[in-house]
Amino acid sequence: MTSISYMIYRNIEYKAKFYKDVRTNKSPVLEYINGLSEKEAAKILKYIEFLRINGGYLDEPYSRHLRGKIRELRIDFSHNKHRIFYFVFIKKTIILLYAFSKRTPRTPISEIRKAEENYYDALKKPELY
Repeated sequence: MTSISYMIYRNIEYKAKFYKDVRTNKSPVLEYINGLSEKEAAKILKYIEFLRINGGYLDEPYSRHLRGKIRELRIDFSHNKHRIFYFVFIKKTIILLYAFSKRTPRTPISEIRKAEENYYDALKKPELY
């Protein structure tokens, strides 16, 4: 790779996009955020922007690796623990897969499976992202 092409690629900013289920035309993360209070939603959107600015990778306690390419964005607001599963896709795109409110010490396997289903669905339709 020449230094010019590296410089051009390096200057492309990361994008954050919401996974969308084409069967239902719904985005689980967007629906989750829209169901929260204005303050909680604002904090989550701020963390998503922070994730985008940092190239899809944040150290703990803000983010954590789960399985394969899937990571967990961790947002705590008072006693509420919000979790957003995401992965970094082609063309520097962060796909926000699934969100939920964590109520147990360990992340439930059922929540991880939902994120994995959305992950594999997104991989089948790269043209959407």
